[in-house]
Amino acid sequence: MSDWDLTPPPPSELGDREVPLLGDELVGRRVALMVCGGIAAMKTPLIARALRKRGAEVQAFVSRQALRYVTEDALEWSTTQPVVRRLSARAEHLSGRRSFDAYLLPQATYNTINKLACGIADGVVTTTLASALGRLARGQTQILLTPAMHGSMHNAILTDSLAKLRRLGVTLVAPREAYGKHNVPDEEVLVLAVCRALAPPALAGRRVLVTGGPTPVPIDNVRRITTRFRGKLSIAIAETLLRRGADPLLVHGDGAYPPPPWLPHRVVHTYDDYRSEVHRLLRQGGWSAGIFAAAVADYRPRQVLPGKTPSGRTLDLQLVPTAKVIDEVRDEHPELLMITFKYQEGVSHDELIAIARQRLDRYQVVIANRGEEMGAGDEHVAWLVTGDQPPQRLEGKPGIARGIAAYLEELWSRP
Repeated sequence: MSDWDLTPPPPSELGDREVPLLGDELVGRRVALMVCGGIAAMKTPLIARALRKRGAEVQAFVSRQALRYVTEDALEWSTTQPVVRRLSARAEHLSGRRSFDAYLLPQATYNTINKLACGIADGVVTTTLASALGRLARGQTQILLTPAMHGSMHNAILTDSLAKLRRLGVTLVAPREAYGKHNVPDEEVLVLAVCRALAPPALAGRRVLVTGGPTPVPIDNVRRITTRFRGKLSIAIAETLLRRGADPLLVHGDGAYPPPPWLPHRVVHTYDDYRSEVHRLLRQGGWSAGIFAAAVADYRPRQVLPGKTPSGRTLDLQLVPTAKVIDEVRDEHPELLMITFKYQEGVSHDELIAIARQRLDRYQVVIANRGEEMGAGDEHVAWLVTGDQPPQRLEGKPGIARGIAAYLEELWSRP
C-alpha cells in the first residue's frame, strides 16, 4: 500500500531457508520432487516448501529441459538439498540406502507421461521414475503425478498412458482445470495427496462426520440469532483427518470461516438445516465416528416473524430451547463413536473435567474447554476426556485436531 511507513520487517526466529512446521504428517519422510520441462516447473520451489511445512525432506530431480523454466538455485534454496541434474556413479536414480518414501511429479508433461508408460528411461527424471516403478511394485514407495498441458494434447494416447500408470499403482492427482488446460493444482492439494499416500493405515477408509460453525435461528426473513464461533476448529479437525487417510465430511455453518474447496463439506444455513442434514447423512450408514464441534443454537424464537420487521421497533422475543441434536443422534445411533464438545465459562478446571466426565455415560469422548482458556486466533486450550485415561491437554486449534486424530489412530489400531 502507498501508506507503508518504510519500517523494516519484524525479526523472525526462522533462518533464511527454514519454513514454519504446520503439521507432522510427513516428518521423517523423504520426497523426491521430479521436475520436467514445462512452464509449470516454475511453481516447483513453492511446492517444495509446502511439503517441508508438513515435515518432509525434499530433494529435486530435474530434466535438462526443466532448467529452462526454473533455476537450479531456486530449487536448491527451496529444498535445502543438492539438485540432481545428472546421473553419476553414485546411482542417484536408485536412491541407495536413503530411499524415498514418495516420488511427486506435479507437472508431468505429455512427453514424460508417455515415456514412463512405455518404459523409456532416457534422462534423470524418466530413469529415476523407472526405478521407482520397480519399488512401487514391491510396496516400497509411492508415485504421484499430475498431468500439466494444453487440453489439445489430452488425446487417446495420453489417456491410455495414464490408465496404464494407474493400473501400475501410480496415484494420479487431478489437475486444476482452467483456460482449456490441465494446470498444476494448488500446493495444498498436492501436499494433501502425498500425506494421504503415506498415511498410516489406521484411518484409511474411515468415514467420519465432522460438524462445525454456527447454526443460526431466524428472527424474521432477514435477521437471525447466532454465536461468535466460526468453525475454524472443525475445519482443522477435518483437514487433519483427511491428511491422515480418513474420509471426513464436514457439515459447516453458513457465514462462518470458509472451508477450503478441496475439503469435502456441506454448508448449512440454519439450525433446522443442520439438524436435518446431520440426521440424513447418518441414516445413510457407513460412518466410523461423529465429531460434533458445531456451535449448535440452544434457543430459538417461539415464533419467526413474517417478512422484514421494520427498523426502530422494540422486539419482545420469547426464546424456547432447541432439540439437542447430539442426544437425538445418540438415541438413534447407539453404536456410533461420538466425540462431543463441552464449553463452559465461570468454572474451575476441576469443575470443567467433572462436567465432562458426567457426559461419558452417553458419549465416548468429550473435548472440554473453558472461556478463560481461550484467546484470540488459534490460542485455545482444551482437554480430551475419556473413561480410561487421564485428561489430555491439547493446545491450539491444530493441536486439538492432531490430538483427536491421534486418539482415533490409537483406538482403531488396537486388535
